[in-house]
Amino acid sequence: MKFKKIFFILTLLWANDTLAFSVEHNFSVQIGIFDASRVKFTYRLNPQNYGIRSEISTNGFFDTLYPFKAQYDTSGTITKDKMTTRDYQYISHSRFKDRSKQVIFDDQGMPISQIVISNGKQKTRSFEPSPTPADTFDLQTIMMKIAYQYNKLGFCNSQMAVYDGKRRFDVEVIDLGNDVLPQTENSPYSGEANICSMHIKKVLSEDDDTLWEFASNKPIDFWIMRDKTTNRPFIAKVRIKETPLGELNAYVTDIKIEE
Repeated sequence: MKFKKIFFILTLLWANDTLAFSVEHNFSVQIGIFDASRVKFTYRLNPQNYGIRSEISTNGFFDTLYPFKAQYDTSGTITKDKMTTRDYQYISHSRFKDRSKQVIFDDQGMPISQIVISNGKQKTRSFEPSPTPADTFDLQTIMMKIAYQYNKLGFCNSQMAVYDGKRRFDVEVIDLGNDVLPQTENSPYSGEANICSMHIKKVLSEDDDTLWEFASNKPIDFWIMRDKTTNRPFIAKVRIKETPLGELNAYVTDIKIEE
């Protein structure tokens, strides 16, 4: 089912690297005429390390047709502005399958193996070396790297390489400048925002992967705003113009910030 993997893309967010703090986002995801999903994204960031948790669940018609829940956890260290993933785990539940995955890293933060459990059956697989240099292997760490740059430099233009153990992708983020996000019934947040657009390109790979195939050549636009009390940035809206069921929009319904 494509949509359970699409929702993971929506867990983009941004952070400030000057003090220890955390931000929790709650998103309502609309696909065409469907109120399709709920996403909770929580991140913490301080000068030495970071952590990200994404919780995803189908909603309404989607939950009746294809119930799905998943939780993704990533944590890592920050050394001289370099962000290195140290732990990655996820667990998912659908009507017919329970699945979990844990990635094992060496002392330098390189993934060396992964343990996958599907309906009680466990498999351990070694990570193959990347065919070309890569910055990281998981999408959540890529988003935190962009966030780190955005907060230090004030813009989101960036290019990065990802290798997930089988496939190589280039990720480019383009800063599209300022915009005014109008008030709607979908979110209580409106006003001045910054638009960024993410593009994902597959490199040196021919096999199919739903998550990356869906995002390839389909810009993912997102609107960044700042909390009026803390000045912490957060994502107010995410948009993918083309999906099999129409335009996808994810609106933040509330945020919680802890200093």
